[in-house]
Amino acid sequence: MRNLILTAAAAFALTACSTTPYKQPPSIDQLASDYLAVQLAIGLKDPGYVDAYYGPEELTAKADAQDDAMTLPMLQARVIALDASLSAVASDPGTLEAERVRYLRAMLSSAKVRLRMLRGEEISFQDEAEGLFGVRPELVDLATLDPVIAHIDALVPGEGPLHQRLNDYRDQFIIPADNLREVIDVAVAECRKRTVPHIDLPESESFDLTLVTDKPWGGFNYYQGDYHSVIEINTDLPVRIDRALDVGCHEAYPGHHVYSTLIERDRVNALGQIEYTLLPLYSPRAIISEGSAEYGVKIAFPDGATMAFERDVLAPIAGIDASDIETYYALRDATSALSAGYFTIAAGYRDKTMTREEAIAALMKYNLSSRERAEASLGFLDAYGSYVINYTLGQEIVGAYIERGDADMELRWERFIGILNSPTLPEDLLIAQ
Repeated sequence: MRNLILTAAAAFALTACSTTPYKQPPSIDQLASDYLAVQLAIGLKDPGYVDAYYGPEELTAKADAQDDAMTLPMLQARVIALDASLSAVASDPGTLEAERVRYLRAMLSSAKVRLRMLRGEEISFQDEAEGLFGVRPELVDLATLDPVIAHIDALVPGEGPLHQRLNDYRDQFIIPADNLREVIDVAVAECRKRTVPHIDLPESESFDLTLVTDKPWGGFNYYQGDYHSVIEINTDLPVRIDRALDVGCHEAYPGHHVYSTLIERDRVNALGQIEYTLLPLYSPRAIISEGSAEYGVKIAFPDGATMAFERDVLAPIAGIDASDIETYYALRDATSALSAGYFTIAAGYRDKTMTREEAIAALMKYNLSSRERAEASLGFLDAYGSYVINYTLGQEIVGAYIERGDADMELRWERFIGILNSPTLPEDLLIAQ
């Protein structure tokens, strides 16, 4: 991340030209409040930009009142001015103030890129991902995945296109709609049961979970503050048995709900760091949030415990014959090697070097998606762009950091918690590796 090199005098001069002038050097708390104000203002121009907010209501009211008069160039100027003021804050390295300045500037760096996009600038998939989330995804030659495809082809019986045979087999493990809510409830309860011995949660933490349709995503956690979440699970596509634990761990325990709860308790309430009351969707926090949520099932269910729980507990509730679940998992593990090609397809589609039909065909061949799931995948790309990197790449980065040095489970949980309740940025995890 390129730091702006400005003297204190220059920074305050620039700030004076913005919409939030300071008559004297502002405190870090004032800068944090102004950060919330500008992020809320951006959110009014970019629906969905603010993933969660439970901070001062007066800032929301002020942003609403100023929205009609606020333009995107004005917001860009506010972000630049605020970043300049933060760069002028003299803090001793390692202090909480220095930590806050670093975090706020990282968030503003992403905001600048998002504003450029809102103003119509075309940015390549890789540049967008790096600018918004702080990590540059690698793109592979899809042809290098042909040996993986051939290996999977040999594992899946029958005739016809591989993606069709594979999806027909996997669909034997679809949870019937009438049993879905009970299966998910049991899965979430088990995820919590396996989380609470390792993470001390507030007694009042809670969530509401509903099943929804007609969404571009598979699941969403809307954190409300006061240790409470609203979780929605999209059922547009049939839900297979392994999705239940993925949802439970990702959206709730020890995933998004726990992440936001610990941030509120340990950063907002304990230290008064109000900047954490807002979670920008497009920011380096996303790769930490999604990566840790994706890793959640691995740390809560280590050493193959997911397959055993699904076979022995969830499948009977769902009314699924899970006698062949080992083959199901073997195929799932084999197809995971194809994930490297997804970014290549996503980049081709977003950068317009692939037509929509070409991207669908590539997803069916190299991601082994059904056409229906390939179309849903492109729907997510249309809505959220390079945000897709935060799942697989985030899990890879988080997992490598947590497991480094062949850490035992106690140390893995310790590192996992440290990621959740501190202002961790992707570069922190990459440097440690």
